[in-house]
Amino acid sequence: QIPVGTEIEGMNILGLVLFALVLGVALKKLGQEGEDLIRFFNSFNEATMVLVSWIMWYVPIGIMFLVGSKIVEMEDIVLLVTSLGKYIFASILGHFIHGGIILPLIYFASTRQNPYPVKRWLSLQVALRLILPSSFTSSSATLPSMIKCIEENNGVDKRIS
Repeated sequence: QIPVGTEIEGMNILGLVLFALVLGVALKKLGQEGEDLIRFFNSFNEATMVLVSWIMWYVPIGIMFLVGSKIVEMEDIVLLVTSLGKYIFASILGHFIHGGIILPLIYFASTRQNPYPVKRWLSLQVALRLILPSSFTSSSATLPSMIKCIEENNGVDKRIS
């Protein structure tokens, strides 16, 4: 059965993004009248970033209790520890391969420069921001942290980040 447009469930993200782009262009075209609304949206964005950062500080505590309750329910702790150890090893190996080999290869292929002297790639802050999404189910929870790191530590313009 081929779904028709009205039968597909979910939010129309493409329409939302297109609307946001058109609204941004329209507000910029308004000039001074649009600046008030642009400042409102910037303030709303900053407030949302603060809320998400607060949530990110408390989520590890909740996850700790969720995992702790499952550990207490386990009958074979040795199996749990070995399985978890394998998972942690595979995760760290995957992060190392991605961050230490794949990303530098992409950088080299696109710029033809040695990626390893670039201090921004090897900074501890960026490395932590790349590892953080593995503990969350959504990468959108780590966006405020990554945006702050990019702007403050790497000097990227706020409009670009």
